[in-house]
Amino acid sequence: MAAFLLWLLLLMVSWPLALLALVLYPIVWLVLLPLRLVGITVGAVFAFLGALLMLPARILRGHPV
Repeated sequence: MAAFLLWLLLLMVSWPLALLALVLYPIVWLVLLPLRLVGITVGAVFAFLGALLMLPARILRGHPV
């Protein structure tokens, strides 16, 4: 809702810039989507490596899963 109100304010101040932002927003979102997927993948790999490194300690602790 706040983003829409900011866009309306931009529309009142400078309508060409507001229309340009309206057109470019989906394009920028599509360009940044692969980077977001890479970030999710890197986070998953680090979580896996952390779990792998902590596995011997969890096994030696003897707590049930």
